Amino acid sequence: MPPHKNLRRLAVLGSTGSIGCATLDVVRHAGDRMQIVALSAHTNTSLLAEQVREFQPEIVVVTGFRLQTPDFRFQTFGTETRSPKPEVFHDSDALCEIVTRDDIDVVVSAIVGSAGLQSTLSAVEAGKTVALANKESLVAGGELVTEATKKSGGKIIPIDSEHSAIWQCLEREWRVARGKGRELRNSQASPSQTLAPGPSSLTPTIILTASGGPFRDLSRQELERVTVADALAHPTWSMGKKITVDSATLMNKALEIIEARWLFDMPPEKIRVVLHPQSVVHSMVEFVDGAVMAQLSPPDMRLPIQWAIDYPNRFPCPARRIDWETMMTLEFFPPDFERFPALQLGMEVAAQGGTAGAVINAANEVAVEAFLQEKLPLYQITTVCQSILHHHNHERRPTFTQLMAADRWARSETQKWISR
Repeated sequence: MPPHKNLRRLAVLGSTGSIGCATLDVVRHAGDRMQIVALSAHTNTSLLAEQVREFQPEIVVVTGFRLQTPDFRFQTFGTETRSPKPEVFHDSDALCEIVTRDDIDVVVSAIVGSAGLQSTLSAVEAGKTVALANKESLVAGGELVTEATKKSGGKIIPIDSEHSAIWQCLEREWRVARGKGRELRNSQASPSQTLAPGPSSLTPTIILTASGGPFRDLSRQELERVTVADALAHPTWSMGKKITVDSATLMNKALEIIEARWLFDMPPEKIRVVLHPQSVVHSMVEFVDGAVMAQLSPPDMRLPIQWAIDYPNRFPCPARRIDWETMMTLEFFPPDFERFPALQLGMEVAAQGGTAGAVINAANEVAVEAFLQEKLPLYQITTVCQSILHHHNHERRPTFTQLMAADRWARSETQKWISR
């Protein structure tokens, strides 16, 4: 049987996380339109083994175990699945080689944290389409990654629901505005690569929506008494622990401000945040004439995942749909920058660029882990991030080596701050 004319051959990095699992559900429903070539996970070999049995990849990568580590499920990947057996690799360096393979069309970058930067960079340098859920790749290495993308002709298509919404609102408008006609209208080039907005007076305003997390209405005093269990009870989304805590502090929105600045080549003053508790409007774009375009859908990551993989085509999706027969209220509120200072921090880092993103991201990862271990109160996560950022030696155009050095420095300094 000939392959589907729109076949996408995928490498899913971080397949056992929430985004990775949602991606595989999209693949499950796509039939012969998608094929899994490679899967990777860190330590969840039990779930990874199940995924390997179902999707029969050619390559499996486990980054959290050394070769000699005894793990029954890990060792039996090849004996319980396809024939010939899949190749199994045991370290993170293998990810950077695998994403360059000719038989991979789309790399789903769903590794959590700065650990995903190097493989994302390798994929775009190889000219691949990267379906990007790992926002830290652009937060920490925004200029490096976007320049590599332009140079190679690769594409970065966001999976974050907010940035996916912005992409869907902007792409056709920019194509028309730049007067490129049918050729560009039918191309697969990204707005950020081909259709930069031009003069700032004509640049639309990006409006990122935020649910506000579980503590949207708490006072500063009440925020000081928040527990780990409180923070992990997100009102609308089901996510991993780190992202859920970021949502509670609104640090996730700070990181999304930085990501949007690089992804859409957007000046920070053209990026705004509004609170939207229902999480139905995933983001909006306000154009120079005052018109506002929004993308709406129930909170279900399978829709932006499928859009990123299938772009520019649309197919039926397993994601939930809006029930237009049910009464619905959509609310919008301005954010309180005093209660959630992470937002101002995000604007500051977006304006600075350079090593600032790597530092704030690393400091936040360490601080969130300390909170989850009950070594740091929630409200001090932003405090420590701000302190580390303001004491680092800023490099305006860092190399990858300098970014990694800034990352290590920030982690070390954050640990010292928490210990004190």
